[in-house]
Amino acid sequence: MGSQASSITALPAAASLAAAPAQATPSTDAPAKPKPCCVCKDEKAKRDDCMLFSKSDDPQKDCVSTIDQYRACMAGFGFKV
Repeated sequence: MGSQASSITALPAAASLAAAPAQATPSTDAPAKPKPCCVCKDEKAKRDDCMLFSKSDDPQKDCVSTIDQYRACMAGFGFKV
């Protein structure tokens, strides 16, 4: 039989992988909206403490001012609570 040429499978070069388009995050002119968990932390802590440690039969009524402060803070960031 004759000489058999070995076939080599070519792998893509690193340069061609780098040239592939990467998934880009959509960019908009508007600033990114923060996550609800990352804003109004002090107001949230005060609200939670008031609700958890209230000695009232109805903590929601007892803590209405701290709840309103938290809602106003969240509304300032565009969240409806």
